[in-house]
Formats: sequence, structure tokens, C-alpha cells
Amino acid sequence: MAETAANTVLRSARPRRREPALTANLDWTLCGVVLAVAALGLVMVASASVAVADRELGQPWFYLRRQGGYLLLAALLAWFVLRVPMIQWQRLGVVLLALGIGLLALVLLPGVGHSVNGSVRWLALGVFNLQVSELAKLCVFVYLAGYLVRRGEAVRATLRGLLIPFGVLALISLLLLLEPDFGAAVVLMATGLALLFIAGVSLWHFGLLLIPVAATGVALIVTEPYRWQRLTGFLNPWADPFHSGFQLTQSLIAIGRGQWLGVGLGNSVEKLFYLPEAHTDFLFAVLAEELGLLGVSVTIGLYGFVVWRAFRIATRAMALERRFGGYLAYAVGTWLGLQAFLNIGVNMGLLPTKGMTLPLMSYGGSSLVISVLLLTLLVRVDYENRVAAVSARTVAREHGL
Repeated sequence: MAETAANTVLRSARPRRREPALTANLDWTLCGVVLAVAALGLVMVASASVAVADRELGQPWFYLRRQGGYLLLAALLAWFVLRVPMIQWQRLGVVLLALGIGLLALVLLPGVGHSVNGSVRWLALGVFNLQVSELAKLCVFVYLAGYLVRRGEAVRATLRGLLIPFGVLALISLLLLLEPDFGAAVVLMATGLALLFIAGVSLWHFGLLLIPVAATGVALIVTEPYRWQRLTGFLNPWADPFHSGFQLTQSLIAIGRGQWLGVGLGNSVEKLFYLPEAHTDFLFAVLAEELGLLGVSVTIGLYGFVVWRAFRIATRAMALERRFGGYLAYAVGTWLGLQAFLNIGVNMGLLPTKGMTLPLMSYGGSSLVISVLLLTLLVRVDYENRVAAVSARTVAREHGL
């Protein structure tokens, strides 16, 4: 009798074939904030790019139209991604990792990768260029989350178990450095190491891994003249304001002009061919100039809310024993917070200058689409958390627990 009752409980706890309605169980607050960030980014891309688009292409709204198209594509893909259960993503982890590594290797082949500003980071796909490092983020995060579920005990208990995910991160970082894309390598490695730390890796083992990572980072900076120049220029950009410190000094001027409320939307002076990459890497500086401290505070607050929500979703998933979704949510929150912090820090002169987009806001199809898809996975994790919590309460109620 006891065995029959136990089987009944297990059958009741199994998910139904038909999932509850998505719209009734989504975190609409999170969706609204993400949409607000993307919409603000669209407005700022339009403002920051209008002059350069008119001069170079004779079409003032060229970048606005393309960014709007990328956003629509991202929304369409998100609609399909939202319907894929997390268990399917977990099963595809190794396949996605192989895809990411293959694309990163493919872009390095002569005649295949598309070069921009001396870096070979893109695959030309006709209507747009795919930046493979962006897709690699999604692949690596999904793989690591699945690996920590499968081999979590080995990762926490032995150095050998830790070497496999660390080796994957090292290989991906090496391929990124060959493009070269130092910023993407830093973000991926830092996010991966943070995820291993969250998984409960021994502090002794974790420290052993940090030593070669730190040593490699220092060596890469010291041995590359242009990276060393960026570092020294960042420390005192005003010492050479027309050469090594030009981009940073123009960014600081833009931020300083914004004061409390900004000079008004569309009224930036720095975007008029003074500040390089105004609609991509230095979009935040134009935002600060036009919307002032108020706009900066709102923007940082929106990012802070998404990161906080991601960690809350991750914590809840872990409590419900949905570890894959929990690890993936931690990865998404860490990535978003870290990349936004690095981009804003560079714009404000707090960090060395490095080409890196502001998630959801800077112009760029690959960055925007992958950012939306990663956040869609976060929303899916939260949806499954809600469904699992309701199912658990229903089962407990039915059996008087």
C-alpha cells in the first residue's frame, strides 16, 4: 500500500503534457524592463548615429532602421525560444558547445572571416554579419550549466573535475584572442569562473586556477603595445588628448556636458564626429550628454533591476532543485551585469578603453539578438519555476502535506 501511494504521488508530481499558458505565468515586470532598456537603446542609437549615417551613407536613419529590424528579429526568435523547455537546452549543451567552437575556428580561416578595424570577428551572411563571439556566449553558458548539473560533485570535490570546464573556457578564450577580441574573452572567462565559484568549487582549487588566468592577462597586456598604450592612456588620457587619449577625453567631455538633466535629446555635440564609435561602444557617453545624470541613473537602475531579478530567479530555481535553470540564470545575470559595468566603466574613464557593446542598447545585430535570447532563456527559467512551485503546492495539498 505504501508503494502504491508513493507511485501515485510521483505520477501527480510529473509535469503535464500540456503546459500552463505562457502569458499567464510570465514575469511581465522583467519583460517590461528589458523592453524599456531596448527601447531606450533604439532611441539613443537614432540620436547618436544620425550625423555619421547622413555623412557616410546619405541616409540619416540608416542605423535606426537596421537596429529596429534587428530588434524585430530578436523578438521573433525570442517567441520561439520561449517555447523550448529547459530540459531540451540541457540536452543540447554539448552540441551547442561544438557549434560555438566550430564557428570561432571557422571565422579564423583565411578568406572566411570578415575583418573590421583589424579584427576578424564576423561571418558574412549576406544581409548581415554574424559576430560569432556573441553566439559563443549562449553556447558556453548552456554547456557549463549542463556540465555543472551532470558533474557537479566532481567539480566541487576534485581538481580533475574542475579542469574540464576550465579547459573549455581556456580554449574559447584562446580562439577569441586570436581574432583578436580581448574584451569578449575577459567577459566569457570571468562569467565562467564566477559560475564555477557559485557552484561551490573549493577555494583552494579556485585559487590555483586564478593564478594562470591572472598571469596570462598581465602577459597579454604587457606584450601587446596597443593594449599597453590603452592602459597607460586610460591612467592619464589628458597627457595625450589628441592621440592615445582622444576617445576617452571626448567621452569624458560628453559626460561632463550632461550635468544633471542633460543638454536635451538629439542635442549632443560630441556625436558630431568628435566622439568615435558614438552609436556603438560609446553610446553611454552620448546618453549621459543628452539625458544627464538623471538619464544615467535610470539606465543603471534598469540594468541593476534585471541583474537582481536574474539572481533571484536563479536562487529560486536552486531551491526548487531545478539546477540547470539556476546555473543558467546565474550565468545570464553575471554576464549582463559584468558587460554593462565594463562598458559604462570604460565610458566614464574608470577602466581601460576596450571595444565592448552596452547590452541591448549599443548598435549591432549580433549583440542585440543574442542579448535578447539570453534574457528570454532567463524568462523561461522563471516560467518553469512558477509552474513547478504551483505543481508542488497542488501535490502537497492533494496529499495533505
